[in-house]
Amino acid sequence: MKGLCILGATGSIGVSTLDVVSRHQDRYKIVALTANGNIDALFQQCLEYKPQYAVVADEDKGKVFKEKIASSKISNIIVLTGAKALEEVATLDQVDSVMAAIVGAAGLLPTLAAAEAGKTVLLANKEALVMSGDILLHAVKKSGAKLLPIDSEHNAIFQCMPAGYETASQAKEVRRILLTASGGPFRETPIEQLDNVTPEQAVAHPNWDMGRKISVDSATMMNKGLELIEACLLFSVPSKKVQVVIHPQSVIHSMVDYVDGTILAQMGNPDMRIPIAHAMAWPERFDSGAEPLDIFAVKHLAFEAPDLQRFPCLSLANQAIDAGGMMPTVLNAANEIAVEAFLQEQIRYTDIPVVIEQCMGKFSPEKADTLEIVLQTNETARNYSREIVQQLRH
Repeated sequence: MKGLCILGATGSIGVSTLDVVSRHQDRYKIVALTANGNIDALFQQCLEYKPQYAVVADEDKGKVFKEKIASSKISNIIVLTGAKALEEVATLDQVDSVMAAIVGAAGLLPTLAAAEAGKTVLLANKEALVMSGDILLHAVKKSGAKLLPIDSEHNAIFQCMPAGYETASQAKEVRRILLTASGGPFRETPIEQLDNVTPEQAVAHPNWDMGRKISVDSATMMNKGLELIEACLLFSVPSKKVQVVIHPQSVIHSMVDYVDGTILAQMGNPDMRIPIAHAMAWPERFDSGAEPLDIFAVKHLAFEAPDLQRFPCLSLANQAIDAGGMMPTVLNAANEIAVEAFLQEQIRYTDIPVVIEQCMGKFSPEKADTLEIVLQTNETARNYSREIVQQLRH
């Protein structure tokens, strides 16, 4: 039995992880579940899975949750509150694996703590790696932790890469990584109409069921930009060896092109339980609960190059990883503020890349080799981005 901590248990990844766990209760025991403020969903999960610990990051809602647990039939659950408690449960002795599924920068510190503690980190939070870069990878190497990607694209690449790809000799076998993208809901929308896109339209993804922030990132293709940065870091390749490919069917989740002309692709239905189950069972495999892909029902597989005029965020991400240093941290911080402002209808959809580009212009690519520099850069970039949003408000 492996002890599992789920950071972000009430989000879509957390819910899918619990579904996989319910199919393999002989393999995994839930030690801790965490949520930011969705205490009703967390309470129902506690009733069903009976973790030893439950964490509510929002301290005010945490007080309400404590009372709710205390007056219930599961009053023996230890309830912790506040952001620091996320790090505490991620490093418990009885935790073997940590599902890092908190969206955004908030997931960085608990993910890093899990890596430093030598846990198996199931990485669904791309921002943690984008922000901290070599710091997180160094922590994994130093502690002997395992870092297994959960994003469907990076999990697909992981399955298609050669054994020992981290070494220079094996990496030479790979000509390029083909990182697939659905193209989101506006792939064919006339560019001149994007100014009038509403939050409701932006979060209506055609293939995947995701949270609001990630859905907007998919629409702008910033999610693919962040994934490009993550792929460079995870698989030790320069950005010129990662090519983004729009594949609207979301059947092929990514591919690896080898120097001998072979291309290996990982295919499956667009169901996050597949990469979750792969990482949880690795190096074995077990049932994910997902429907098997009916290859006869797949009428065709289409591929196209992304239009950078339509998706300027993709260019900005390329600029950030090529510049290096603190620029990926700045990119991520500015994007989070811009997406939040758009969802609150303070700025237009097309203002999102404007905020990011203007914020990036205020920084130089200095080294980000300590956690203190990363956190300070993140905060400074957020403040700059808020100022830019104020100037753009309509």
